[in-house]
Formats: sequence, C-alpha cells, structure tokens
Amino acid sequence: MERANAWVDSVNTVDRVRLEALTERERALYLERNPRSRALFESSVNLVAGVPMTWMSKWAGGFPLGFSRARGASLTDLDGHELVDFALGDTGAMAGHSPEALVAALAERVGSWGGVTTMLPTEDGQWVAGELTRRFALPRWSFTLSATDANRWVLRLARLATGRPRVMVFSYSYHGTVDETFVVLDGSGRARPRPGNVAPPVDPTTTTRVVEFNDLDALERELSSRDVAALLCEPALTNIGIVLPDDDYFRGVRAICDATGTLLILDETHTFSAGPGGATRRFDLRPDAVTIGKSLGGGVPCGAYGLSEELNDRVLAGVLEGADLDDVGGVGGTLAGNALSLTAMRAVLSQVLTDDAFAHMELLADVFAHDVRAAIANYELSWSVVQLGARCEYRYVAPAPRNGADSAAAADARLDEYLHLYGVNRGVVITPFHNMALMCPATTREDVRRHGEVFTAALGELLP
Repeated sequence: MERANAWVDSVNTVDRVRLEALTERERALYLERNPRSRALFESSVNLVAGVPMTWMSKWAGGFPLGFSRARGASLTDLDGHELVDFALGDTGAMAGHSPEALVAALAERVGSWGGVTTMLPTEDGQWVAGELTRRFALPRWSFTLSATDANRWVLRLARLATGRPRVMVFSYSYHGTVDETFVVLDGSGRARPRPGNVAPPVDPTTTTRVVEFNDLDALERELSSRDVAALLCEPALTNIGIVLPDDDYFRGVRAICDATGTLLILDETHTFSAGPGGATRRFDLRPDAVTIGKSLGGGVPCGAYGLSEELNDRVLAGVLEGADLDDVGGVGGTLAGNALSLTAMRAVLSQVLTDDAFAHMELLADVFAHDVRAAIANYELSWSVVQLGARCEYRYVAPAPRNGADSAAAADARLDEYLHLYGVNRGVVITPFHNMALMCPATTREDVRRHGEVFTAALGELLP
C-alpha cells in the first residue's frame, strides 16, 4: 500500500507539514467549540497556572475543558458536549464517575451525620483491609490519602526494617511526588535527576540507585552493594507508556532481592488495571509490600499499603527499639484512614470494582486494542499496542519498548496533540499525558466502537 510519501517506513516519519496543518485546524475547532471552558481558564487569575492543580493545564488545545458533570464513562463539559471518557481521571475514576453504590454510601456516611473524620476506627477499615488481603495476599494494611503517601511511608518502614539508607527505582518509573524516585539514567548509563524535577531537597542520585526495567544484570550489579533498603517499582511501567515485564522477569527480580536482602515494594496504583488483585495476583508476584491509591475510593482521596507478616514483624521490632510509629515519627497523617475514605473504599471494592467487573473491563479493552491494531495495520504503520488488563496504549514504534529510555524516545508530542484534539473535538477523551485508555465498569461496546471510528478517521486524514 503506497501512502504518497506521507510516511517513510524505515524511520516511521510523519509528513510534518500535513501534521501541522491538521493540528492547527483541530486547535481552531477546539477554540470554536469550547468558549465557556476557555473563559473559565482565562478568568482563573487566583489559581496557579489557571487551574486547581497544575497538571490540569496539560491537556491539548491551550486550555483544559471545564466540566459540569460526570457519570459512568462519560463527561459533560461546560459547553454542553458529552464525551466518552477513557482517561477516567488518569485512573482515579477507574470505578467510573459517581457509581451508584459509591453515591449511596457517601450519602449515608455524610447525610446521616455519620461523621467524616474523627481519628477513630470504623468497621469499614477492617473490612477493606480484609478485602485487600484477599486480593493481594498481604496480611497487614494501613491507609493513606494517596499513593504518594503510601510510597513515602513504606520507604521509611523499609529503611527502619533493614537499617539501609538507599532505595532503588527503574528509570522513568513513576511513584507520585516521592523525592527519591525522580531519577533516571542518561544516555551514558549514569544516574541523573529526571528532567523537570522541581527543586529537590537533595540530589536524588545521592539517595537512589536506578536501572532500566527488564535488565536483571544491571539490577543484580546495583543491589550487590547491599546498601539498598528496597526496590520500589511498578509491575509494569505505566507513566512513560505501558512497558510490560519480560516473561519470568519478576521471578528474577524476587531472587535478586532475596539474595541481597532487599525488600520488594510493588506500586499497583496504575497496574491495578491488570485485575482484581492487580499485577501482583495476575503475575503471581511475591512482594514484601504493595502500595496503591487513586482508584480504590472511586475518586475520593485515599490510598493504602500492605505488608507481609515478616516485614510487619520487623517494623514492630523497630518500634520496640524507639521508632515512633504512633505520632510524629514521619509515618501517618491526621486525615489518613478517615471514615469517609474507608466508606468509599468499601463501597467500591464490594460493589463496583468486583472480580466480575474486571472481566467485563478487560473484554472491552481487548476490543479497544483490536480496533487500534486494525487501523494501524490498515495504514501499514510501525506502531504497537500494549494492553494491561483493562488498560491499553498505542505507541509510535514497533516492537513495543522494553524499558523506560526506549519508551521515552518513542514519544512524539505533536502527533499526540493532533490525535488528542481530533478525539476531543469528536467526543472521545483519552489520557492527556500519553495515548492511554482505561475501561471502567460503565464503559460500553458502543463507547469502544466510537473510539475506533474516531481513531481510524484521524489516521485517514493524516495519511490520505
């Protein structure tokens, strides 16, 4: 199939002149369609970057859509457009927007004067901990307000349990705003702060070792120093694009951690899309700790971390030696484990993100991935599609990247902008930071079909 030199197959290069013209057209259409969203953004003079949280300014088009309501798998923006939502709050709304079970539970908690936060336990806490034990096979749980908090506190516990100062991460992994994790490898294989890191208190290369994902030799070499308390990692990279582990990779990771006395902490915040027990259960992994946030409470701020019995015992031994786990020792917070968050988590885990719901979500993700692959094949593009349970992403390279550096090198911001704007202008939203789509229990086959049509049409205009 010839494409009139629009693509040079050997390097998969897009006709930039055509891309720029189409992107400019989509920008203009976005401005025309969304005057109220634009007005909201331009009038927000008291907000840093014009938005309640700075990441909200990252959407294509020069300003984000303001929204009036969200339910299930759809959003309604300020200008009255209804959009199919595959971004789902960058995973925070993986349960769907305002699921009925969550609405009812929150109404009961707040509307019946049940209290929001008291610094006292409720029965919901025990139920949620038991359910997380069932799903992730770790017996001891505690709660936070975010995955960032969970990661930060578990790293402290890991240092307490091991007496070691350093941590290890994979290059281009993401673990929230944890200072030690903003470190990557440069082109020469040297550790350096991740580009854009905002004024870290100390150079993260002094606290952290870093290796590429899927490189067992490098991991073994760096852990051989035995000064690393824990490897904090995602079971699959997600924030730099989905990068899946090689077959048996984590079997090797576990063996190396065991041999070097290094704790293994799995951050399941995004990889929870792999199934009811995340990648931990799907891939039969054996971590010492798991952290998770965002989606557990259906959008209500919450997070959690789970510990193995052995790690829990080592932490308690540290407490006996003087570590302050109950007050100002640096673990915990006044609002963590509050009654509202725990009510939300119980409602979501018991009635929304159930085992059956994940089966439905993954089936739709299969269809989503099939439609994108079909369009890519039709236009003979050297692109790839990666799926992790209910989550899919397409990349501008084939085969799919195996590590963070290769994944970062495959990025194309201008092509992203065109495809994102084309979708939003036709009622389809995907994650703004990259080309990722997530299914929720309310997502339908019609929603997936709509994306397939829009994606195929976008390629058709780019590659006539």
